[in-house]
Amino acid sequence: MPRVIIIWSQSAHGSAVRRGEAHEEPSENMSVERIFDELGHFQRFQACLYFAAVFQAIACGIHYLASVFLVETPNFVCGAPENITDVLYGNWTGSALWEVLPVFSGRGPLLVRTSSGEQWELSRCQSALRIDPKDFTYDFAGNRSVSACGGGFVFDHTEVQQSIVTDWDLVCDREWLAKLCQPTFMVGVLIGAVMFGDIADRVGRVRIMMFTSLCQFALGVSVAFSGNYYIFVVLRFLLAMVSSGYLVVVFVYVTEFTGNKVRTWTSMHVHAAFAVGVMVVALTGYLVRVWWIYQIILSICTSPFLLFCWKFPETPFYLMAKGRYQEVQVLLDRIGRFNGLECKMKAEDLLEPEKTEGGKALLQKEAEEQNLQPEKRLTILDLFGTWRMAGRTCTVWAIWFIGSLGYYVFSLGSVNLGGNQYINLFLAGAVEIPSYLVGCFAMDRIGRKKTCAPALILAGVACVLIIVVPAKLESLVVALSMIGKFAVAIAFGLIYLYTCELYPTIIRSLAVGSGSMMCRVGSVVAPFCVYLADVWIYLPQLIVGILAFIIGVLTLLLPETLGEPLTSTMDEAEALGQKLAKNKQAEEGVELNQTKA
Repeated sequence: MPRVIIIWSQSAHGSAVRRGEAHEEPSENMSVERIFDELGHFQRFQACLYFAAVFQAIACGIHYLASVFLVETPNFVCGAPENITDVLYGNWTGSALWEVLPVFSGRGPLLVRTSSGEQWELSRCQSALRIDPKDFTYDFAGNRSVSACGGGFVFDHTEVQQSIVTDWDLVCDREWLAKLCQPTFMVGVLIGAVMFGDIADRVGRVRIMMFTSLCQFALGVSVAFSGNYYIFVVLRFLLAMVSSGYLVVVFVYVTEFTGNKVRTWTSMHVHAAFAVGVMVVALTGYLVRVWWIYQIILSICTSPFLLFCWKFPETPFYLMAKGRYQEVQVLLDRIGRFNGLECKMKAEDLLEPEKTEGGKALLQKEAEEQNLQPEKRLTILDLFGTWRMAGRTCTVWAIWFIGSLGYYVFSLGSVNLGGNQYINLFLAGAVEIPSYLVGCFAMDRIGRKKTCAPALILAGVACVLIIVVPAKLESLVVALSMIGKFAVAIAFGLIYLYTCELYPTIIRSLAVGSGSMMCRVGSVVAPFCVYLADVWIYLPQLIVGILAFIIGVLTLLLPETLGEPLTSTMDEAEALGQKLAKNKQAEEGVELNQTKA
């Protein structure tokens, strides 16, 4: 299969001219990026594809955060073995548990009297029968017979009418099952990121997007009808895999279908769609308090995508990398017609002139080329092919990890702010949108590296300041926490695009998928990191702060990709950052010679 080469044009002074910069001399060699120069970086064709693909990304945000209310545990207490006639809790009295349960705090038991005259002290995970009580008073100095909750559990339905916790009694000795739902989901996300990222590099982006979006709808609705906890967990695990697969591939898809003049904004705002999904979860959770109805509504929110996703074309980068030049030509003509432009470009123009071998049309020898040069199967080990690429991959993975870890540590810590949980979750999604806008603005002006590194360092500094600031200054602590989350969101948002630009077409989806895998490792580790607050209240912030600062410094060693065309081969990707350094050294040498002269 012929190699797709992306070449920078050389100016009269020997310095590379970045794509998008004004230059009068035409490049002798064309690249796949030239498609966007000829047919538009973000015209009608790309815009329609972009908004349709990003619309389905809302479903990813929905399913990732849906468990917040699926496994919500309302206030509860042990049920009495008989009918209750009187209830007493401190100064509160009633004739039924549901009357007093909203004020039950778990400090001290609920005292109830049954129709047979027995008095029971009901706690959350145990009940005690009073032996020979004299009066129905809260204080009792006599003997008790303590036992497990024989009468089941009674839940407060004031806020939560029905969740999987209330349906399957996932409390007390079964509480760990409820807590296992989100980590299990994240493990599915981890596996799906790697698996579908690899498959997308083999079979194409569109096939994976169609498959995962269809499975998101089918599995999402199926979760609502799961008959027991174990079926629920398995279905959610599969849903996590396909949701992660779509999210990984859609980033690559929009990156390969938009020109580098708008690529920063288009890739970053996929995250904005994810944030919209978080806000949809908060709004739906507020309006619908029955978990299976809530799950169905969330699953059908983006179902219209299924009506037109089958019309999506494969990306030109993937088609060229696979040597499918006839399909490239059809795609070029289609883009030109849709954008109202005359397409004079040929698929052969996207390769180096010498690749045409004496003028023989590539379209006529496509099958012969593919038979003579079988496709090399790339694996995750190719990300570590050289020392330079290995160091780059380790740093990129670290950014993915700390981005996810910091995001969830800040998010889980925000529940301590109090207030309405639905509003808190809605704001948690809304606060991400301005961070992506700021990130886009900075990335296009100062570069990817110079945006990511300061953002991580700022997050680290914010974590340290949270430790230093007195706990009494709650407003300042909240402000610092929001600054930390804002900074982490910037770094977390740009790493998708940065990863796409740091790796070539032949392994780009795998690079993003493996990075997303490290991201999910961070999301799985995050709850355990939060639990360390029992050891020291500021230990989670200390861990995130140190890691964010160190990784932010390491990010400064990565090459800058702002204004550079996407690479297609490993050699081109490895050369990123070297050309500018060599040109700079050459210019310094010229200046030194002129000084000596």
